[in-house]
This record gives sequence, C-alpha cells and structure tokens, in this order.
Amino acid sequence: MRRSKPSASESPTPGNAVFLVGFMGAGKSSVGRALGQRLNWVFEDLDDRIEAREGRTVGEIFRDSGESEFRRAEQAALERVLRELGGGVARIVALGGGAFVQKENAARLKAYGVPTIFLDAPLEELWQRCCAQADASGAERPLLRSLEQFRKLYQTRRRSYSKASLKIQTGDRAVETIAAEIAETLGLKKIELRTEQGEVE
Repeated sequence: MRRSKPSASESPTPGNAVFLVGFMGAGKSSVGRALGQRLNWVFEDLDDRIEAREGRTVGEIFRDSGESEFRRAEQAALERVLRELGGGVARIVALGGGAFVQKENAARLKAYGVPTIFLDAPLEELWQRCCAQADASGAERPLLRSLEQFRKLYQTRRRSYSKASLKIQTGDRAVETIAAEIAETLGLKKIELRTEQGEVE
C-alpha cells in the first residue's frame, strides 16, 4: 500500500526523534536507554509496543501467526510512532532487527526526515552478546542455533542497515560513550527538567 508524504501537521519537530537500527545484539536498547537518560528523552523499543498491543511476545506472534502477520503489526506500530512525533515529545526508538530491512518502513522514516542510526559491531561480538542474553533470559532464539545462519542473515540485512543516516560502532565500547557520540554528532539537545522547587536538573 502506497502512502503519501506526511503533512506539515504530522511531521515531527526537527531534532526531536532518533531511530536506532541494526542487527540483534548491536546494543539498540542499551544505547537507546543511555541516550534517553543523557538527554531526558523518552526511550521506546518498538517490539515492546507491538507486544503490548498484540498481547503476545514477538516469538509467539512468529510462531502462531507467521512473519507476515508480525511485519504487518510492526509496520502499523511504526506508523503510529511517527504520527505521535508530531506532538513534540522527544523520543528515541529502537527498531527490531528486521524492521529497517522492510522497504516500506525505511521509506516512511525517510519521508518523515528523522535520523536513523545504524549500530554495528563485529559479527563474533554480536553472536556472543546474543548468546549471553539468551542464556540470561532463558528465551529460545532459533537464530542462535547456528553461527553460519546468524552470519548469513547479518550479511543480508547489513546492506539495508548501511542506508541509515549515520553508522556508529558499538564493539567493545561503553554505552555511555556511544550515547555521547550520537548526541554530539547529531547535535541533540538535552531537555532540562525542573523539580517541584523550580530547580533545573
């Protein structure tokens, strides 16, 4: 389905949104949270929004309804986020590993003019991070059954990730350092919060 470009009333305020893209294990959620804390911006993981709306985990959606149904829900969730940006709330959004690979999603992000940041790391480090996360959570991740399968999917998706506005390496780096680099490179402004006494935090 083709969509028109956003109207002026729908478009986000310049500089009030950042979208993080990249493969699993790249650090989208951890960097997004650190950047949100640094700037006092809202951080949101798009997969969390999808799960809340669907009442199922991403894994359950894939298992019970298939990838096409998940991609439909993902596209709808992204569309809602983009429209909400017109309200002026500064937001950092982490996209699932396959979201930016979908041409319609990438086109919508480009149409809205919001910066997309490709977080990347060496393949071996991505694999180790994902394995450690799976061990800690006990969650089953089919893609972690084979390093070769993991590698092939990464290489396939990387071509799409490379079309993002900016690429940042996360390998062997502290999340706070990465967040600082993103904020400085994009010139993102911190929101000053005031206490009940009127003091700026």
